[in-house]
Amino acid sequence: MAAIELRDIRKSFGAVNVIKGVNLEVRKGEFMVFVGPSGCGKSTLLRLISGLEDITSGEMLFDGKVVNSLAPSKRGIAMVFQSYALYPHMTVYENMAFGLTLEKGKGKDEIRQRVERAADMLQIRQYLDRLPKQLSGGQRQRVAIGRAITRDPKVFLFDEPLSNLDAALRVATRIEIAKLHEEMSNVTMIYVTHDQVEAMTLADRICVLRDGLVEQVGTPMELYERPNSVFVAGFIGSPKMNFITGDRAEAHGAHTLGIRGEHIMIKPEGQGLWNGRVIHKEELGADSYIYLEMGTEEPVVVRIDGPNTYKSGDVVHISPMEDKLHRFNEAGRPVA
Repeated sequence: MAAIELRDIRKSFGAVNVIKGVNLEVRKGEFMVFVGPSGCGKSTLLRLISGLEDITSGEMLFDGKVVNSLAPSKRGIAMVFQSYALYPHMTVYENMAFGLTLEKGKGKDEIRQRVERAADMLQIRQYLDRLPKQLSGGQRQRVAIGRAITRDPKVFLFDEPLSNLDAALRVATRIEIAKLHEEMSNVTMIYVTHDQVEAMTLADRICVLRDGLVEQVGTPMELYERPNSVFVAGFIGSPKMNFITGDRAEAHGAHTLGIRGEHIMIKPEGQGLWNGRVIHKEELGADSYIYLEMGTEEPVVVRIDGPNTYKSGDVVHISPMEDKLHRFNEAGRPVA
């Protein structure tokens, strides 16, 4: 495993500054997830760590050693991309073994042992004799991950590996990656995604990126419960946090109030702090969501256990849990 440190890392493409001074430590054996909207720089940052892109300025350290000029092949990394990048004319076994066959000193027995071990970890041993076209998308992505495992890397880099999969396969493959992290606890993993659900379910810690800078780093629950900006509060969580401005926020000493749907209580008529009109509802079985028109920029979403009987046009009286309110100033930062 390797500890990775980024010191004031910057990357420019011509006059365009993409990474604008990132300082970050990724601990040995940690599963770190880079998350953020499209264009925030997360994939570029991953490519800088891998060595596939040159750093404009700053220092990249692996285990305390500067690796700015070190070739990707010398960094002890393995990378899994959004596209599977499998050789269509090779079997699964041949795809997984290909990188090892190029290394000097690797005998056939050692290569087979590594491939079979990786195949067992990913539950694809029964597919070793198949061609990629005979596999589902999820199975192909597991082959791509297995090919990386066989190299016995110090660092695993994942660049949106589930983006090409349908919803069911995304969940199944996400579970496989989580299991892989448990079994390979000695390998540092960095995972890029725009999907905050993936980030919340996989990460030891999450690095939220915004416009080429680090917005916040913390465990999933630290970011969920204690976001340090309106941006993080709105990005982490599904559905996202509700935001309320105007007189309602000013009454609580804030420019913007944040409250999550599960922290809003439905009250009898006349007892709620606020009220809103139902414009939509979603029933998901174990819980449901009602969307209230309250004169806010976006509807306020309230989470309810189980099904509900509300219909469009109903007036609902609500109150936030006071100890769950998030107060932000005009700059979008928590009120001291």
